[in-house]
Amino acid sequence: MYSILEKKYQQIQRELALGIGAFGGVIALGTLWYWLVEHWPLTDALYMTVITLSTVGFMEVNPLNDRGRIFTIVLIIVGVTWLGYIANRFTEAIIQGYFRDGVRLQQQRRLLEEISGHFVLCGFGRTGQQIAQELASENIPFVIIDQDEAGVEMAQNLGYVTVQGGATQDQTLLQAGMERASGIVTTLASDADNLYAVLSAKNINPKIKAIVRANSEDALAKMQQVGADAVVSPYMTVGKRMVAAALRPQVVNFMDVALTGSEPDFYIEELLINANNCPYVGQTLGVADVRSQTGASILAIRRANGELIGAPSAQTEFRSQDLLICMGTTQQLQALNQALSPQS
Repeated sequence: MYSILEKKYQQIQRELALGIGAFGGVIALGTLWYWLVEHWPLTDALYMTVITLSTVGFMEVNPLNDRGRIFTIVLIIVGVTWLGYIANRFTEAIIQGYFRDGVRLQQQRRLLEEISGHFVLCGFGRTGQQIAQELASENIPFVIIDQDEAGVEMAQNLGYVTVQGGATQDQTLLQAGMERASGIVTTLASDADNLYAVLSAKNINPKIKAIVRANSEDALAKMQQVGADAVVSPYMTVGKRMVAAALRPQVVNFMDVALTGSEPDFYIEELLINANNCPYVGQTLGVADVRSQTGASILAIRRANGELIGAPSAQTEFRSQDLLICMGTTQQLQALNQALSPQS
């Protein structure tokens, strides 16, 4: 199921089809009357019907008795009524932008069929809206799934690609291109729904990265058990952040700036390296000296075995599948990525 946009577009299509079909029926009825009842030639019957309904004012093709004239009066009234209905529906469609919405709907369908490497955002509440805003600011493609018509309409008005339906249903996830997606972010109000959405997504795409909202502490472990890559509890996160803001406000401010990239001098990114395309695997940071080449700083390294090395020294070696936490400007980080993966 798509959204309220499609429902409105289909409704105006049905209404226009009804009006055109009814008007065609009136033409057929008038033609049959003059042909079968008045015994006119078929071409005269059709001509009389058309000039009558178009109210061009020509006189009768052939003489009519009182019965025929009464039928002609009724034919004019019925025909003008349906013409007015068609004109009203067509004018409303233009004013309300239904034809424009139809084009946008077709574009959305094509995009949903072709999109890949995107994120699927389940739920467009307050948290979902903030996530969508951040993804849009990073130019990361994403598709929103929400059951609420008002939420879907709001997302569409913001220019987001949406699918209306339940995020726990395989059909809805497939419409959102889950099999081609790189990640799913679930912010549904119910922990059970979030859990089931992750299970369904992993069943469709086992390699997908799942970031899940947990509303209770009991749900944290369960989310991880079903394969969630990251579980975020808004209450725990807000509590920790408020304490940090009270005790270390400048640190919090720096992290906000670095993570969001709101200042060009501070941006934090993660880069994955491997032996296939990184020339520095096996070398130390001191020998590679990527800082002087690119200007970007390596803040930490997460090894493939999960070990986290904070503030790596010059003697720390690059290893395949290291995840580097780096900081710099956009240009510096791009230069670092190119230096670490020149073949990509």
